[in-house]
Amino acid sequence: MLPRVSRRLLRAENGLPLILILIAAILVLAPLLRVVFATLTPEGLAAWKTVLNSPLSWNLWWRPLINTMLLGAGVATGCLLIGGFLAWLVILTDVPFRRFLGIMSILPFMIPSFAAALAWSTLFRNNRLGGQVGFLEGLGVSVPDWLAWGLIPTLIVLIAHYYSLAYTIIAAGLSSVGADLIESAQMTGAKRPRIFFGIILPVVTPALVSGAMLTFAGGVSNFAAPALLGIPVRMQTLSTRLYGMIQTGENERGFVIALMLILVSAALLWASDRMVSGRRAFTTVTGKGSRTKRFSLGVWRWPLFVFATLIGVVTTIVPVLVLFASSFAPQSSALFSNWTLHYWIGEAGTALAQGQAGILRNPMFLEALSTTLKLGFTVALTTMVLGLGLAHTIVKYKGSVLANILSQLAYVPLFIPSIALAAAYIALYGAPIGPFPALYGTFLLLVLAATANLMPYAVQSGRSVLSQVSADIEESARLTGASTLTRMVYIIFPLAIRGLLAGGILVFIKIVRDLSLVVLLFTATTPVLSMMAYTYTGLGFPQFANAITLVILVICLMASLAVHILQNHVQKWKSN
Repeated sequence: MLPRVSRRLLRAENGLPLILILIAAILVLAPLLRVVFATLTPEGLAAWKTVLNSPLSWNLWWRPLINTMLLGAGVATGCLLIGGFLAWLVILTDVPFRRFLGIMSILPFMIPSFAAALAWSTLFRNNRLGGQVGFLEGLGVSVPDWLAWGLIPTLIVLIAHYYSLAYTIIAAGLSSVGADLIESAQMTGAKRPRIFFGIILPVVTPALVSGAMLTFAGGVSNFAAPALLGIPVRMQTLSTRLYGMIQTGENERGFVIALMLILVSAALLWASDRMVSGRRAFTTVTGKGSRTKRFSLGVWRWPLFVFATLIGVVTTIVPVLVLFASSFAPQSSALFSNWTLHYWIGEAGTALAQGQAGILRNPMFLEALSTTLKLGFTVALTTMVLGLGLAHTIVKYKGSVLANILSQLAYVPLFIPSIALAAAYIALYGAPIGPFPALYGTFLLLVLAATANLMPYAVQSGRSVLSQVSADIEESARLTGASTLTRMVYIIFPLAIRGLLAGGILVFIKIVRDLSLVVLLFTATTPVLSMMAYTYTGLGFPQFANAITLVILVICLMASLAVHILQNHVQKWKSN
């Protein structure tokens, strides 16, 4: 029986799926298995005991776990409240300037979480740790420790970053609530509370659950905000504790924490999937035309508009303005006085910044900028090609064993926090493998890890692109004898290029602003902008860090504009 199955799998037409499975396994499974094996050695088994059942367990595992769960629960709750409120306001009410509010509601997710954390520190930093104090302390306002450092500011920063994700998911769910459902209830005399709890809430429950679990997972796995606002006062989460273990050479303990962090994240996402798939479904999208019922806000239209705008301004515009002002101000305590261009274009050897040159005169910055852009473009290209190949194979062989295996492998990285995946890559590629040299500190390792991390997004982008191309076109080419590779190169790729570029640019944005993945893989030979900003913060030079962060924001903004332009072209192309 087994030889027969093996012969069936090894047929010539299964060559491409087998190659893609091998690639996905190398990118995802091999690093994970290497971490598991590393924790099964005598040193690894000792690390399990030390982390989970020793006098050190409270500091190594239990306290970081508690902080992580508190952050996750707080982020999920805050994001549901803010994102849900904004989604309800934009989709189901007659609030003025709904399109403007919708754009403002999705912008915070484009700003890196470490940018928001830097802005918070610039405003609220007190004198507990010495060094420069923040703007409020400079005005004479005494900022308490709980507001300057630790769990509360980290929670606020993460909510401000992730509520856009909850908004996007919940808004999509509310858009499916047809006016006929609400109007039928109104005709029977149902009041607004009854309509909300009896119709709207049950329909959007899957979106609420998905939004809660994704923002929970984001809060659990985030490294930047707790590292900048928590580590200085010894508030550790699982991600920061993992970083500390690897940095101090205690790799086995770090690998144990990485595995536990993966298990926690996977359990959360699995529970979310079970809650959504196990509930009763409601059919709200039919073949009939549909419109959205908007509730009248009456006298509350403008007050709620102002409140929603204020949320967007505080979480988007204020952080950017603070970073901008701080990049010119010699002291964070005086953001709007004595501005200087030194932190941008100043020469070395002056009294400012201990004689360091401005970032635009710093060869390390220019190298980091070059590496970051090269990494972004390379990863965008690799994920674009790999995602199209994986999606095409999964769709073509749908229902087969190979397609199911490939689909499962393609989405495994969703369950792995970025910093845990980086630890797995260190475990596998940090030492030579047979005749192959160690990859740690190389650009290739960054590309491999980033490609693996973003593979699920690439596959999803590939599937959406393939939906634009009729299967009849490819089938006609196949009947003329064109091979799979020929059809991909000369038919699928040219027809889907615009959609692929849009997906590739989104990947570019994500990797350019990412810190969690590169923080463990960064070396002096592979500098990147996000890590350079983080390093300057630790050295006590917030002006340099904020200036570099502004450069990252400009790059992301330009890439976002390119996505918008490409999507408009795609829509024109589809309508012709």
